[in-house]
Amino acid sequence: RPTIDRELLESLPNVKVIGNSGVGVDHLDLKMIANFGVKVTNTPHAVADSTADMGMALMLASARRLVEGCQIAVSPDTKNFAVDWLGVEVTRATLGIIGMGNIGYKVAQRARAFDMRILYHNRNQRRKEEEDTVGACYCEKMEDLLKQSDFVMLVVNLTSETQKLIGKKELGLMKPTATLINISRGAVIDQDALVEALQNKVIRAAALDVTYPEPLPRAHPLLKLNNIIITPHIGTATVQAIRMMAEEAIVNMLAVLNGQPIPSEV
Repeated sequence: RPTIDRELLESLPNVKVIGNSGVGVDHLDLKMIANFGVKVTNTPHAVADSTADMGMALMLASARRLVEGCQIAVSPDTKNFAVDWLGVEVTRATLGIIGMGNIGYKVAQRARAFDMRILYHNRNQRRKEEEDTVGACYCEKMEDLLKQSDFVMLVVNLTSETQKLIGKKELGLMKPTATLINISRGAVIDQDALVEALQNKVIRAAALDVTYPEPLPRAHPLLKLNNIIITPHIGTATVQAIRMMAEEAIVNMLAVLNGQPIPSEV
């Protein structure tokens, strides 16, 4: 908000720059904005750590069934704790990261501390020294990553290429014991296919910080499943990240207005 449409830009002929807080610009019509001679900037550096932390939090919470466990622990109906109520290990598991930009790389750095085997799929392969630093192995085909991973984390920008990147076919390639984690954009997943996969135990679980739309309609079938965690798009919702995003956005906008090199131009 506000929605950047043709009408708004026509009414503001002196606009030079749109400074987006956050890294995703799928809500902006970049071609239309460029036709007005307006620059677009974003804040990739400010959001990377907090979003990577969120990815790890979702992975751990889903693996150890944290939300369900909390509900059992505080429920007035709980008389004893079941001994056969089990989660799965994150340590030494295989993590497949789809999208190895700033955030994806920071996820890999964190996952390395858990002795995870790290696979990644990206448009471009990272330099060998970057791969070696985090112990990541490149999968040219996303299918190879999906078949091998215990946890699949989506860290891509939403574009026409990544819309419904994960659908029925891709979910079917995943292990039945695998978990899908999304910290990118809701529309990267075919949600109908995800509902079906979770209901039929095609995959073990999902953990989503993003959905489509946000929030989901209250009757949406995803909200009725017990093998899913959904959070309200809080990947960058920390005191520090919001402050850094504001600062990064201001630096970008001042650079445009002063005719200087733009640190984060889209």
